[in-house]
Formats: sequence, C-alpha cells, structure tokens
Amino acid sequence: MIYRNPTPTTDCIIEYEGGIVIITRKNEPHGYALPGGYYEIGITAEENAVKEAKEETGLDIVITSLHGVYTDPKRDPRQHNISICYIASGSGTLKADSDAMNAAVYSFDKVRQMIETETFAFDHDKILADYLARVDAR
Repeated sequence: MIYRNPTPTTDCIIEYEGGIVIITRKNEPHGYALPGGYYEIGITAEENAVKEAKEETGLDIVITSLHGVYTDPKRDPRQHNISICYIASGSGTLKADSDAMNAAVYSFDKVRQMIETETFAFDHDKILADYLARVDAR
C-alpha cells in the first residue's frame, strides 16, 4: 500500500542579540523565512531544528520551547509540508550559509513591520505573528 502523507519540516524562531533571526531564501519559494528544513530520518525533530539552524545561520542554538505545529495543506506551494516550529536562543557568529542567501537579526518592531510589508516564504509571516502575539501577552 502506498500512503500519501504530508512531509514534516522543522523551523526555528531564534532569539539572538535582542531580536529574531530571519533568513532570505536562495531557493524557491523565495522570500524571508525562518531557519529550517526537511526533517531527516534518524534524528529527533529537536536535533533537526538545531542542525538546520546551524547550517543556515552558523549559530549554535538551545531550544527553549515548542512554538507550534503548522499544518495548513497550502502553507507550502511545493507540497503539503507540516512545520514543527521551536523557539530557541542563539549564540555564536551569525553567517548565512546552506539555503540562506542572507541572515540578519531584526528587532521585534521591525518584524511586525515586515509582516505587513514584505514577502515571506511559506506561512512564516503567520508563525511570526503568532510568536509576537505571545510575546506581547507576557
């Protein structure tokens, strides 16, 4: 029997130097994005998030919590992908690599503005809006 299942991915909201790390994607779909990628066989989702963050940003991260799981079948134009999104603290030197054309730190206020004015890949603008709503509620 052949199963047609969604593909899991991991993404990470990295808190770093008082802001949030956002990358610009090299590959389709283009736009701003959270560091992340396809969940590889043989490791935990948390290990995958740490690996993807390191590959795309050069940062070492410590996951502090699960932010959420995003399952909308239309969240990724390539196929039905599920995002397991974590919140983490980052350390080290920020440097774009792997699938990231650029990696930068943005203040919370700048991220709020970007959500309204910039193009994000996938549903990462929604994920960030949900995160900022939680930050504001603290």
